[in-house]
Amino acid sequence: MIISGGVNIYPAEIEGEMINHPKIADIAVFGVPHVDWGEEIKAVVQPEAGVEPSDELTEEIMAFARERLAKFKLPKSVDYVAELPRDPNGKLYKRTLRDPYWQGRSNI
Repeated sequence: MIISGGVNIYPAEIEGEMINHPKIADIAVFGVPHVDWGEEIKAVVQPEAGVEPSDELTEEIMAFARERLAKFKLPKSVDYVAELPRDPNGKLYKRTLRDPYWQGRSNI
């Protein structure tokens, strides 16, 4: 769960909508530190094969998300990875993705 400005936000709901974008192969959504709000929403996307990360892709993905999610549930930023870390059973290692953003900070 992400707590942003005192509001509980569930990453699974955001992931469930955004994974429907045709250029997203896999996605992870989690909270990253924000000075004023506690946490803000970060999306880490694994693009479909042959799709290159770009500012244009980010805008396309965000436009897609704006049509499906409330404004307070929209990711504030999108990062790209070649492949999301998963165990052999398919479980996402979300902490592996999240931890670098929190290094040097105590969890809120």
